[in-house]
Amino acid sequence: MSKYCLGIDVGGTSVKLGLFDTEGNVLDKWEIPTRKEEGGKHILPDVAASVLDKIAEKRIDKAEIAGAGIGIPGPVDGNGVVKVCVNVGWKNVDARSDLSELLGMPVKVGNDANVAALGEMWKGGGAGYNSIVMVTLGTGVGGGIIVDGKIVNGSTGAGGEIGHIHIQDGEEDTCGCGNKGCLEQYASATGIVRLANRKLKASEKTSVLRGREVSAKTVFDAVKAGDELAIEVAEEFGNYLGRGLAAIAGVVNPEAFVIGGGVSKAGTVVLDYIKKYYIPYAFSGCREAKFTLATLGNDAGIYGSAKMILE
Repeated sequence: MSKYCLGIDVGGTSVKLGLFDTEGNVLDKWEIPTRKEEGGKHILPDVAASVLDKIAEKRIDKAEIAGAGIGIPGPVDGNGVVKVCVNVGWKNVDARSDLSELLGMPVKVGNDANVAALGEMWKGGGAGYNSIVMVTLGTGVGGGIIVDGKIVNGSTGAGGEIGHIHIQDGEEDTCGCGNKGCLEQYASATGIVRLANRKLKASEKTSVLRGREVSAKTVFDAVKAGDELAIEVAEEFGNYLGRGLAAIAGVVNPEAFVIGGGVSKAGTVVLDYIKKYYIPYAFSGCREAKFTLATLGNDAGIYGSAKMILE
């Protein structure tokens, strides 16, 4: 009977790794650099070498390990193949087969945002729920959708890309995905800065945001201090994200939305502005969805990857 499992989260700078027991307790966690040169060909061998070193150090019999889950910052198809992953330089990498061969154990592969959502449902802000949507508000807007305990991957692995829902007509700036008017352009940390700078330019209102570096943090700090212009920015942010999540709820009807990423560090004030606009836009049968803050931080990926192998 398996006693252990491994969770691996590949990022553009580092790879996070975790050794877990099958109850979800983290026994050890560590990081190695992500070597992206030569099309990222060193990444999986480096991961395998690090894992094998760790289990040797812990004197764990490989037969006691259920396997390893790994999250990748890009779409992953149903066979564990990564067609393109710009962040690490991969093209047509059979991550599941290659890593399984290197490790000599079962491997499952998932998109990093989807895997993080699974981690939050298992041991984080979504614990106790079986169907959640995780929204990561960072440089972009990431998403992961779990329905009845299962990740919604979609036919090409692009399920859960909620940041690229079209939310605004007439936008002139282009999103990083190449489209215009994506949710990410208004609800991410960089989107909040864009909204604030536009508001500062269009208005002559006094604000603590004038004459200083504007960030999502300074905007929400100003909101907490009662700054009128910052509150207008937060209302606009909440309107965009509330509408977007209401649309998603009409499709997947989650029990809860788990909000993570750097913007979520502002705390419950962020949830207040999202809920204010979510409720009037949401279908009546979806209005009771809960809103919670993510709790696992940067460890969500290793938790979710470990959970994936236990499915």
